[in-house]
Amino acid sequence: MRSTPIYEVHAVKYAHLPRKAWEVQINPDPHDADFPMDYFVWAAIPLDENGNRAIGGKPIVIDTGFNATVGQQRGREVKKNPADLLSVIGVDAKEVEDVIVTHLHYDHIGNWDRFPKARFHLQDKEMNFATGRHMCKGPFRHAYECEDIVGMVRALYGGRLAFHDGDEELQPGISLHLIGGHTAGIQSVRINTRNGWLVLASDASHYFWGVNNDKLFSIVYSVADMLAGYDKLKKLADGRVEMVIPGHDAEVMVRYPASGKGLEGISVRLD
Repeated sequence: MRSTPIYEVHAVKYAHLPRKAWEVQINPDPHDADFPMDYFVWAAIPLDENGNRAIGGKPIVIDTGFNATVGQQRGREVKKNPADLLSVIGVDAKEVEDVIVTHLHYDHIGNWDRFPKARFHLQDKEMNFATGRHMCKGPFRHAYECEDIVGMVRALYGGRLAFHDGDEELQPGISLHLIGGHTAGIQSVRINTRNGWLVLASDASHYFWGVNNDKLFSIVYSVADMLAGYDKLKKLADGRVEMVIPGHDAEVMVRYPASGKGLEGISVRLD
């Protein structure tokens, strides 16, 4: 008998944005040119002892992306809403019961209303950050959408928001880990897979060059926490840096196989 459940893990791409090094790095290398940014939502789906999807298993969604309206306002095109795109890997957003919110930036918590049965899992520090004094400053406030934050307050009062304080096990094989750095309360997700522990860094490391080379993304709450977070991510992956998945690197769609036939460029399987 396997002691810890395992999951298959998918990254579903719903938007893309060209980016130059100077737009996404603090102290960019002048030799670097393009760092295109992909936008993802992720899903962890439980497997049985034979490596097949467990009958009655409940998928967990990590982050919910942004919609076409917000994308247009911010100069980003959404070809299809990520809540709908999850169907390509067999996940029905309307039936999902647990959504892990890595942080409350617009591209990670938009579409929360497309998950009517979900309980949202969020760090205390992130809610405090998004509703506290730091939001008086435009540079911190820029990546948040007011209506998304109001939505999370409504979820709280509707009994659909679960707070976490630091590192906690969500359920066997899946745990939440406070990282900080990019925002005050960003969390990453550790998932047990057929190939060992996989860590969805989300924006604790936007690109592979973050966790691999200690380079700094341009939107940062704490440089010290961001750098310490890279070390923590690698430790969570048992030192296997290849098992740390960044939040926006277009290379993800190149390095990992498609989730299924016809899903090239849409969804990849990370485990």
